[in-house]
Amino acid sequence: MNPTSTATVPAEAADTTGLTSREVAQRVAAGQTNAFRDTTSRSAVAILRANVFTVFNAILGTALVLILLFGSWKDALFGFVLLLNTATGTIAEVRAKRALDRLSVLDAPRAHVLRDGVEQDVEVAEVVLDDLLRLRSGEQVPADAVVLASDNLELDESILTGESASVRPGPGDRVMSGTTVTAGTALARTTAVGADAYAHRLAREARRYSVVTSELQEGTNRVLRWISWVIVPVALLLFWSQLRQNGGVAQALTSGQWQAALVAGIAGVVGMVPQGLVLLTSVNFATASLALARRNVLVQELPAVEVLARVDTLCLDKTGTVTTGSIRLDEVTGPDGGAPGRRVLEALAALSDGEDPNATAVAIARGLTEERYLGERAAAARARTVEAAVPFSSRRKWSAVRYDGVTWVLGAPEIILATAPGADVVLARARERAADGARVVALACSSEPCGEDAEDHLLPGGLEPAALAVLAEEIRPDAARTLDYFRQQGVEVKVISGDNPDTVAAVARRAGVTGPDGGAPVAVDARTLSQEPDPDGPEAERLADALEGASVLGRVTPEQKRAFVRALKSRGRVVAMTGDGVNDALALKDADLGIAMGNGAPATKAVARLVLLRGEFSALPGVVAQGRRVMANTERIASLFLAKTVYASLIAVVVSLTAIAYPFLPRQLTIVSSLTIGIPAFILALAPNSRRYRAGFLGRVLTLAVPAGLVAGCATLAARTWLVASGAEQAQVTTGATLVLVCAGLWLLTLTARPLLGWRLGLVAAMAGIAVLGVFVPAVRDFFLLAWPAAGTWWVVLIVSAAAVAGIEAVYLARPRLVAYLRARGLVN
Repeated sequence: MNPTSTATVPAEAADTTGLTSREVAQRVAAGQTNAFRDTTSRSAVAILRANVFTVFNAILGTALVLILLFGSWKDALFGFVLLLNTATGTIAEVRAKRALDRLSVLDAPRAHVLRDGVEQDVEVAEVVLDDLLRLRSGEQVPADAVVLASDNLELDESILTGESASVRPGPGDRVMSGTTVTAGTALARTTAVGADAYAHRLAREARRYSVVTSELQEGTNRVLRWISWVIVPVALLLFWSQLRQNGGVAQALTSGQWQAALVAGIAGVVGMVPQGLVLLTSVNFATASLALARRNVLVQELPAVEVLARVDTLCLDKTGTVTTGSIRLDEVTGPDGGAPGRRVLEALAALSDGEDPNATAVAIARGLTEERYLGERAAAARARTVEAAVPFSSRRKWSAVRYDGVTWVLGAPEIILATAPGADVVLARARERAADGARVVALACSSEPCGEDAEDHLLPGGLEPAALAVLAEEIRPDAARTLDYFRQQGVEVKVISGDNPDTVAAVARRAGVTGPDGGAPVAVDARTLSQEPDPDGPEAERLADALEGASVLGRVTPEQKRAFVRALKSRGRVVAMTGDGVNDALALKDADLGIAMGNGAPATKAVARLVLLRGEFSALPGVVAQGRRVMANTERIASLFLAKTVYASLIAVVVSLTAIAYPFLPRQLTIVSSLTIGIPAFILALAPNSRRYRAGFLGRVLTLAVPAGLVAGCATLAARTWLVASGAEQAQVTTGATLVLVCAGLWLLTLTARPLLGWRLGLVAAMAGIAVLGVFVPAVRDFFLLAWPAAGTWWVVLIVSAAAVAGIEAVYLARPRLVAYLRARGLVN
């Protein structure tokens, strides 16, 4: 028995010279290097463009330019909302992009190459085509290559394939960039570098940008689209009506009154746009993303915060998400199932103490340090003098050590116990544990040394069973608690993996995954399902049916993962997908919400909406909480903004049709919006709120905003008409109409802020107090072109405001019946 390791192919048999310096220079000049930069899916310019060129910005931007050219800068205050909204979204997304770019492209910072017969350490980007690589345990493969010589090489390819079991490539086999060497060493020649490497080619399609779907933004954009259809004709009609009101088109153009008419038309346009809702939605998302950043959750697109609150199906990649990706020693038992003796534990310690331990040896060594086994004495047990050793070989499937006249062999039970007397019971126990998804190795002993032949070592004769070591994939410590949380929230969990379905099901059970009925998870072998069905064909329907009852899917290909996501979405599900490997990238891209682990592949992190920087699965409930706060609070404040859109539209249409003077300037509408909507909405948007998500946000908001807005608009027009009819001056008419609209807006604020306790009551009182001070302070009155109300104006304001309050309160009381009526007809949720 030889204590030195034996390479599968001796290094001398392979070319150990490598490329010459001249050949390297030629390849660098030809661009055949490993230089490749994985970036996020959008550049900073693209992010800025997406936030600048919006319907909202187009409407307000045009209005702002016209005001600055033909009106007063004091009427351009709404421009700050436009700038803040654009800046908020842009800064938050660029910040996420930069954080993602800082994550390393490859975990291996250096590569080991043989050039001119000398081994050198170079940057990963400096590896060239046909370079001779030295692959070492614990490092990533820097480029696609073919193995020339292997010394017990083992690779973890889960980042590409999703399968957690190590592979053992031999000479002539291909190894892929991004995979990790878990044991042994090898010489390999690069066959594809840079963008041509397999991992990068697989990721190329995934890097195509797609926008996350946000119900809040969709609802807001739908309102903006409705407004955009009517805003231009209404603005033109309003402008024309104001020209008529000033003596006709010709006289207004001659006297210069056309500028006042233009400002009035812009005031109507600005009032119709719910600009604060767009801003506060972005601020709400940005605030949530900052809160999540403190929990090491990177939000790449702001609306992603909302999406997890809407998810009803969570697809989990097993390796790296439910499990840590490593294995642990679960238990060691004697051949009769009892506790192992000290000699057995010491033998295991000696066997796991090789120079290049594989994953099994590392797990056993770590497990033996626990107090239930050797504890602190594990190192002393390994220090004993070994007379001879046989390293683990994937071909033999066993390793051995000999000391104190005894040979100890560790390996696959069916191989080392095949001829052992009385081993049937032990083998049956090993098969039983393996059926539960565990990895089982047997320990046997013999007084004889290992034999040798011309090719390899041979098992010693007279082997007797000594112990079984059971290893299991290491479940993330936070997995069970997090899965239980999602189960309580009504979110269905599906575990997807490239591993054997029985193994995946066993791991899922240990992590707390259940079936739809609460029982054991149902496992399905994905090889029995369609690979890439036509989304519109019958195969897609059959795939969706098969997925309905399955909680665990094994032997899944990367293309199937994407097909599964699409099939679930076709049934109306909101799907979140987690993963860490390149094999997950396509599915993450197509899911409603892609979630990547921080230690995952760069391509996966690039397409994901959320990145768990520390890989902590337990961070997801916090994301749900932030999403709920955003959804519930945005719905609360949306009624204020959309009610403003309704009453501003009503006033604009009535003024256009009747050719009466528009009752406000843009700056007066700004103070109304600030006190009754903007400032209080900002505070309400950031308040805690844990209400569970309910679909149909826009429909519910409109049931309050439309009737309440109509009441406020009618009250304002009534006050204006009353004051004009009583012969009041224009300044008194404008002031009276403004105060009535403030009173109506404040009462609508009380509806959205209820229950009016503590700080909520103080908020409403503060806004009302500021409105009163605005009337009393001369400098404020002058800036907003208001007048001190005359006695008659005060009476009009009090009477009409009381009627508006009563009408809005009646709307609030009747709203539950309206919602029930619309819900019965499927119009709202």
